[in-house]
Amino acid sequence: QVQLVESGGGLVQAGGSLRLSCAASARTISSYVMGWFRQAPGKEREFVAAISRSGGSTDYADSVKGRFTISRDNAKNTGYLQMNSLEPEDTAVYYCAAALSTRIIITPTQYDYWGQGTQVTVSS
Repeated sequence: QVQLVESGGGLVQAGGSLRLSCAASARTISSYVMGWFRQAPGKEREFVAAISRSGGSTDYADSVKGRFTISRDNAKNTGYLQMNSLEPEDTAVYYCAAALSTRIIITPTQYDYWGQGTQVTVSS
């Protein structure tokens, strides 16, 4: 069982930045692909970014490419999502997820564990 706890959300003006963190309970988090998803009110949960077990490979949704950066520190059992040039359309609850997989996954149903989410609100 892996527990994930997100932090770092908040209210920011358009153009600003936030850094989300995802602390994992498992010492074997390096065995898991990590991903970030978001869900806005009335919308389905959507893929934002994912990172391979070693951190050597990443994937991003087109809507955040060039603005967001996913990373991880396996020694600290923590994943990160650096969000720059934030836009009001980025407003959502952001979720961290982990999948016991050898390759990057962008489909939420294939993730095994989820955090409780952290709210990100971008004002115009």
